[in-house]
Amino acid sequence: MGRVVSQLQTQYVSAPPLGALLREVRVLADLRRGWRYGPALRFEHDGERKPVMVLPGFLASDGSTVMLRRTLKAANYMTYSWGQGRNFGVRSDIIERLDRKMDRIERECGQPAALIGWSLGGLIAREYAKHRPDRVSRVITLGSPFSGDLRANHAWRLYELINRHPVDRTPLPVNLTEKPPVPTFALWSENDGVVAPATSRGLPHERDHALEVACGHMGFTTSPDSIEAILKALEA
Repeated sequence: MGRVVSQLQTQYVSAPPLGALLREVRVLADLRRGWRYGPALRFEHDGERKPVMVLPGFLASDGSTVMLRRTLKAANYMTYSWGQGRNFGVRSDIIERLDRKMDRIERECGQPAALIGWSLGGLIAREYAKHRPDRVSRVITLGSPFSGDLRANHAWRLYELINRHPVDRTPLPVNLTEKPPVPTFALWSENDGVVAPATSRGLPHERDHALEVACGHMGFTTSPDSIEAILKALEA
């Protein structure tokens, strides 16, 4: 799965054009309405009650992943929100807070959980999987810029304004391009108007599989093609 991409293609990329960003803004209101609904299953799936936790993107809360979590529940997965409120950015205690959430999942399910992270949530999911790979069955990132230039997107300036630290100098030491020691699936889209597609697709040594979908950045948790790709990644 995925395409082989040269190092130059990933390293020297810029943020998507402004026209693509404007398309994302125009669909945001419709997507917010869509978050109230679900599930969005097109085919039959059986997750066998395996645990899945979904992490929202930058400035988003668990409300942004409602439709995806309802769909996963309808597909017979044990679904969990991340329960940390709005995702304002990387905090020094984020791993410890996720550990407490994973304590609960381990008590209730007795097996490792799949982590699905949208955008910034995917970066956090990858870092947690490096910290506790024994607790993570796989990581699925949705438009997460783990590869190349961290400024090849339209969110980094706002991130730095809110967090008061450079986007590439977080309070938690990270190595974003390092692949976690668990199976990793990177969903990416050429229609992404927020994050440069090459940075969320990554290079072969930075992830195990790259899955191309047709949605924009705001559609990773709601569009049927993205949700179907997520379900396939969970079943792989």
